[in-house]
Amino acid sequence: MKTTEQHLKGQVALVTGASGGIGQAIAMQMAAAGARVVINYHSNDKGAQKTLSQIEKAGGSGLIIKADVAKEGEVTGMYAEIATKYKTIDILVNNAGIQQDNSIAAMTLAEWQAVINTNLTGSFLCAREAVKMFQKQGVAPRRSKSAGKIIFISSVHNVIPWAGHANYTASKGGETMLMKTLAQELAPQKIRVNSIAPGAIKTDINKKVWSDPKQNEQLLEMIPYGRMGEPEDIANLAVWLASDQADYITGTTIYADGGMTLYASFMHGG
Repeated sequence: MKTTEQHLKGQVALVTGASGGIGQAIAMQMAAAGARVVINYHSNDKGAQKTLSQIEKAGGSGLIIKADVAKEGEVTGMYAEIATKYKTIDILVNNAGIQQDNSIAAMTLAEWQAVINTNLTGSFLCAREAVKMFQKQGVAPRRSKSAGKIIFISSVHNVIPWAGHANYTASKGGETMLMKTLAQELAPQKIRVNSIAPGAIKTDINKKVWSDPKQNEQLLEMIPYGRMGEPEDIANLAVWLASDQADYITGTTIYADGGMTLYASFMHGG
């Protein structure tokens, strides 16, 4: 965990899916920025423990809560536990997400629903409960200019079609409109809602691609900047977006993709 200015000092941040990859990096960086971090996870207990261990090793503090964000009862239970421990939260990072890939003809209803339930419905449930807390606490100037901040971790595939991933792209497209609608609805209450859309980020999920020289080379051809992203690239952006330095930003998606959405195939003519 890198040293970071204490832009989030005194605040409480809930990061869903924080047992590995991007979520783990965000949790660690938010702790480095002074936040007390609620580490949500679904099944990777060792990963969640590692996140907390790294946070505490660097002098931060956190709380681990196991909950399936796709299940309403587990989400409300998680927020009840947060209320008992910290009274409220200031930041929600909707990061938890899954993929169950298949061609459209072969995709089962169960595969469709699993991805929609976690990626989209889970984001809705977590946002709804966070907003209730934000509305109750209002603006606490000593902590932040905002009553609360919600950050959706989306994907470049909220705008780039992806054959064989209809459930995933639909969830991310829907998440974008959910974010914008909440931003519009909640701005008068000083609640900010934004998204970060990562491109190709080097995590265990896509290790099969970046660890194979040929596949990695093919991937880099789609990234004008010439490298894959690291989880810290997203984490540093999330910290800034949650801070008062970004107080005038709401309803926006920031693409952290090395230029992937610039359609690299057109760099040499169309």
